[in-house]
Amino acid sequence: MEPWPYRTIIEPFRIKAVEPIPFLHPNERRAALSRAGHNLFKLKAQEVTIDLLTDSGTGSMSASQWAALMEGDESYAGSTSWQELEAVVHRITGFPHVLPVHQGRAAERIMSRTVIPPGAVVLNNTHFDTTRANVEQAGGVAVDLPVAEALRPEVVAPFKGDMDLAALDQALEEHGDKVALVMLTLTNNAAGGQPVSMANIEAVSARCKQAGVPFFLDAARFAENAWFIHVREPGYDTWSVADIARRMFDLSDGCTMSAKKDGIVNIGGLLCTRLDGWAEKFRNELILGEGFTSYGGLAGRDLSAMAVGLTEALDPDYLRYRQRSIAYFAKGLQQVGVPVVQPAGGHAVFIDAGALAPHIPPAQLPGQAVACALYLEGGIRSVEIGSLMFPGSRLELVRLAVPRRVYTQSHVDYVIEIAESLAKRAPSLRGYRIVKEPPFLRHFSAELAPL
Repeated sequence: MEPWPYRTIIEPFRIKAVEPIPFLHPNERRAALSRAGHNLFKLKAQEVTIDLLTDSGTGSMSASQWAALMEGDESYAGSTSWQELEAVVHRITGFPHVLPVHQGRAAERIMSRTVIPPGAVVLNNTHFDTTRANVEQAGGVAVDLPVAEALRPEVVAPFKGDMDLAALDQALEEHGDKVALVMLTLTNNAAGGQPVSMANIEAVSARCKQAGVPFFLDAARFAENAWFIHVREPGYDTWSVADIARRMFDLSDGCTMSAKKDGIVNIGGLLCTRLDGWAEKFRNELILGEGFTSYGGLAGRDLSAMAVGLTEALDPDYLRYRQRSIAYFAKGLQQVGVPVVQPAGGHAVFIDAGALAPHIPPAQLPGQAVACALYLEGGIRSVEIGSLMFPGSRLELVRLAVPRRVYTQSHVDYVIEIAESLAKRAPSLRGYRIVKEPPFLRHFSAELAPL
């Protein structure tokens, strides 16, 4: 595939509809943040100018997806919308058992409740928040095995999302029969949105087969990971992105997927497997909590939009634009003195809050301090990925997740300008303390106060 020969990053789409974005006075932002308990999740949408909280369910659907939405079949069982989605997922993944769910954490919940008994161990390159919470809620033990480079934001390496194979060997030997599952998160969100190489997927798959342990993918960003393999890993430049994705799935026993990311839909997810026994357990649990197995808590129109979105996510023109726009964002932040995780990932830019505000110790939540300051400075909503989200985290990051097909270059330039202003006064930032927190996923609803 020929690389794009021009400097200009051109969106491979035209804008057909627009919506206004709000601009608040600084005093209004201060009042909003205080009312929200200094938790950006609790802000109202109309209080946010540029919303980079998440790329989950926040993308813009295409004209083809809206057309499919109108043709959605709302039959309770066996709808044509479900048949279309099942056929698309069979083609992309090859998995014989495909179960729709309302979003990725529903797939995680079903899997955790059915095949992860209390005391069992789940190994992952890095569990993200809901994956870890569902494993632990089921009584399991979530163990992260990132490569060393993943813990060094400044290091430039092509596949910092890989699993540490030596650590995997040791964990399989140490925990033995207690290992219920091995997972790879593609891309590795908690480690800066970094991709996993095909070589690493193959090595993990081989070890799991030898140990007799099921191997699953968290495939929320499967297309972006496949694209990085295509452009970075030797030998895959002649492969299509679809063929690379199929190879990734063929190496595993199943996957969980939030289709709100690379499915480019506002709601929806998947739980897939080739393990017949597990599939039966999944179906029974799904019926109990999500609905019938051919709709999984979704309307037929949502299933139709997902079928189109999963196909569009594999378009190389779209993926090239996606990678280049994120890289532009990361480079712009670096040029104005904001340290970021390198190299740029596929769905977000991660500010290294620990390096930007080294005077704030982890116990005082430097990532939350930076995230709140970005909002106060310019109405930008982001999310902390550090000691608030993951107590004891070795990284203090702020994720600027870019919704798919939503913001233009001028929006990104505005964020860079606000970040430049923040960087100049970073030494004056203060930390935060937790006033109130829930027992699980505390970052969603905790109340905080500045120190």
